[in-house]
Amino acid sequence: MTRRKGIILVLTGAAFWGIGGTVAKKLFQQYGIDVDWLVSTRLLIAGILLLTIQFFGKDRSQILGVWKTKNIAIRLILFGLFGMLAVQYTYMAAIKHGNAAIATLLQYLAPVMIIIFLLLRKQTVFTRKDMLTILLTLVGSFFLLTNGSLSQLSVPPLAIVWGVLSGVSLAFYTLYAVPLLKQFDSLVIVGWAMIIGGFALSFIHPPWQIDYKSLTLEVYLYLLFVIIFGTMIAFWFYIESLQSLLPKESSILGSIEPLAAVLTTVFWLKEYFGIFQWVGTICIITMIFILAFNKDSVDHQS
Repeated sequence: MTRRKGIILVLTGAAFWGIGGTVAKKLFQQYGIDVDWLVSTRLLIAGILLLTIQFFGKDRSQILGVWKTKNIAIRLILFGLFGMLAVQYTYMAAIKHGNAAIATLLQYLAPVMIIIFLLLRKQTVFTRKDMLTILLTLVGSFFLLTNGSLSQLSVPPLAIVWGVLSGVSLAFYTLYAVPLLKQFDSLVIVGWAMIIGGFALSFIHPPWQIDYKSLTLEVYLYLLFVIIFGTMIAFWFYIESLQSLLPKESSILGSIEPLAAVLTTVFWLKEYFGIFQWVGTICIITMIFILAFNKDSVDHQS
């Protein structure tokens, strides 16, 4: 039951993350919302909400307790800056320069990065399933970025750079959080990480530097979805899943995010997707199902 709960959490969180990315693209494209402002605002608000839930619903002593040990405090700050903030900013930048579908599919190079990292650390055994994962990811990424043409990219270079960096950030985010979660509730870790990341980015673009009166009701509703569902719930559920799933499993199951992003990008935003880009998408989604419904990975990772 614990494992099943973890799977449901990561799938739900990842789906919200994918849809939230598409909504963010609409905010950038149609309403001219600034990336820096959106990232700092969504992180600060979502982080405060998560700590509020912890205060009223769980062990409130952990909220300040996480800062009492120097090593844990330093690790939390690093997680907030190079995990939470890095994932958020690179992902949003990739969406701005490309679209939510491209950004999320590139972000899910993370499972391959995690597998390679664990292999280098000799913490996992290379299996045929891992080889298939890497092959599907590489083939899928090739078709996604080129639409089958060797002579040109079908995706803006900046979108590719930010997307790959997003994958690196997600791999770091997934692995680095595990020791913290063994000592503190996920609400505390994710909440503080969001506040740290949002506070740091506020020096570049403070949340209050925007003309709130000029925003329409539609914009406020989109912002509310991005902050509550696409940020708070998405990250909380994803990090909570690490309590009952391996990091490699969470990152793989979380790959359902590209499916949500692709479908909403194509059918809601009406953005063009070439035939070979669909082939690439299918390769990456196939990777998800091969790994998500096979528990052998548990037996191969120490």
